[in-house]
Amino acid sequence: MTSYRPLLLVALLTVVGWTPPGFSQDKPLAFAGARIIPIAGEEIPNGVLVVHQGKIRAVGPASSVRIPADARRIDASGKVIMPGLVDSHSHIGGIDGADQSAPIQPDVRILDSINVRDARIQKAQAGGITTVNVMPGSGHLLSGQTLYLKLRDGTTIDDLLIHNPDGSIAGGMKMANGTNSRKKPPFPGTRAKSAALVREEFIKALEYKRKLERAGDDPDKKPPRDLKMEALLEVLDGKRIVHHHTHRHDDILTVLRLQKEFGFRVVLHHVSDAWMVADQIAKAGVGSSIIVLDSPGGKLEAKDIRWENGAALEKAGALVGFHTDDGITDSRLFLRSAAFAVRAGMSRKAALEGLTIANAKMLDLEERVGTLEPGKDADFILLSGDPLSVYTHVLETWVEGKKVFDRSDPKDHLYAVGGYGASHDQGSRIVMEECWR
Repeated sequence: MTSYRPLLLVALLTVVGWTPPGFSQDKPLAFAGARIIPIAGEEIPNGVLVVHQGKIRAVGPASSVRIPADARRIDASGKVIMPGLVDSHSHIGGIDGADQSAPIQPDVRILDSINVRDARIQKAQAGGITTVNVMPGSGHLLSGQTLYLKLRDGTTIDDLLIHNPDGSIAGGMKMANGTNSRKKPPFPGTRAKSAALVREEFIKALEYKRKLERAGDDPDKKPPRDLKMEALLEVLDGKRIVHHHTHRHDDILTVLRLQKEFGFRVVLHHVSDAWMVADQIAKAGVGSSIIVLDSPGGKLEAKDIRWENGAALEKAGALVGFHTDDGITDSRLFLRSAAFAVRAGMSRKAALEGLTIANAKMLDLEERVGTLEPGKDADFILLSGDPLSVYTHVLETWVEGKKVFDRSDPKDHLYAVGGYGASHDQGSRIVMEECWR
């Protein structure tokens, strides 16, 4: 006997705005009456955002945007719309990276250890985060390949992947220096030895490249395939950005020294002492992904961290963005990083860019995300008020034109505010499965 309960459930949820996974967005959506912060231009007091088939089709003042006749209109009066937030450094997904067998492990892929049912992914959606750089830890000089994800609703890692134009999976390379990577052998015991090991490994990669070039198309002359060297060559060829954990001013300068020597692209992460060397960072032309709220107590090398880091980097002319390092800072509180930075002297414009387009640039994703512009991915959030207000809530989060978080939904509300079940990665799935029985 056929059961019609699944069909009835789909019909009911569709009426209240839920779209089953895989259903296409067949009609345009027009959000009207909101205050829109496009990041790419001036704020729009009474704006319209039109999205269709995962892309932004139009954005602008209500007086100038033509809403398609077949569009579904959504009244967003009294709300604020801005681009989905981009987190340039996170550890959501219950990830594991390199092990203790060696200090440099470029062949390790965080792709192979992400749990897409981790509740922290839903919590990140609740915080308005739509794009994230998931990284292995910083207990190694090089702990592996990072992964850039869209926080779509999915059941496998493939559902969240971002692909480069050539079809490869988008991601960077995680490196670190300072206290974290100093341990007993085979790890280095000093800062100088840490830099020496990194330099030695990059020289090996260059030698591997020369062997490949000399071999040409002759397979008998090619060296044995080396996954570690292949990954490092992607770094040296500029295909993979180095995301470098570094805190102390001298450690920051060591990274810049290595970057200049080998020519790899780099984003500095944490940079607790950025205010001491902001001019040198700006001169090097590298971006900084900073954390404003570090863990209580932190570590000795982060003792001089200042809320003024953002302002100092902005004044020096450096690209600066924010990150959560979740779970150091909860993803649901990401907006507060910009608010604290403004309180400490950073401009509102730069702070909002630090949550969006600046981080998109650090991930090579600025053509797709970070601003509300026609042709870009329809990643955006609806807020109850100004993004820098402590009273503001993320009401809805949309990824590529699909709603992935709705604060009015009891299940999503639980992820937003905590409480029993908010950290159980299988909990909501079990509830949904019960509905289908």
